[in-house]
Amino acid sequence: MATRLERQGAPPVLGVDVGGVLVDRAAEGSDTSFFGSDPMSTPMVPDAFAAVATLAPLFGWRVHVISKAGPKISALTREWLARHEFFALTGVSPSNLHFVRKRHEKAPVCAQLGVTHFVDDRLDVLEHLEGVVEHRILFLGGLGLNTPPQTLDSSIREIVSWADTVRSIEQSLVAPPT
Repeated sequence: MATRLERQGAPPVLGVDVGGVLVDRAAEGSDTSFFGSDPMSTPMVPDAFAAVATLAPLFGWRVHVISKAGPKISALTREWLARHEFFALTGVSPSNLHFVRKRHEKAPVCAQLGVTHFVDDRLDVLEHLEGVVEHRILFLGGLGLNTPPQTLDSSIREIVSWADTVRSIEQSLVAPPT
């Protein structure tokens, strides 16, 4: 069965951020954050891997992890994802891991990859994706003690859990009857 996007000629492509989406930001400022002394013990966002594993086949395995990080944090991210078996558990290809140096640089990467759905915990990233990504999701489930934004563009979905994120994305993929 073709998805709505595939009927329009474009296969759906999922993009996800790392910090606050896969890796919980609850540990920021502690020894178990990426910026602390034990970054590999930083917890994952609850249900994140299972959700990505559920979504990956719906996207024909076209899932990309796109994160803002310099050399040190990108190396830690690669190590963290490998140590927590992200690629094995989700079916996402390690070659689908991309890093940019500035948040606004996610937009051209998404455009090049044809990303149709993007999950990020930062509103400024999603604002840069306007006109590039059709379905933008502000994920609030991994913010820890960080405060969510007060104002939100009506074209951005604010979602607090991976279960709700999966449901929202599944609904967006449903092809209307012909």
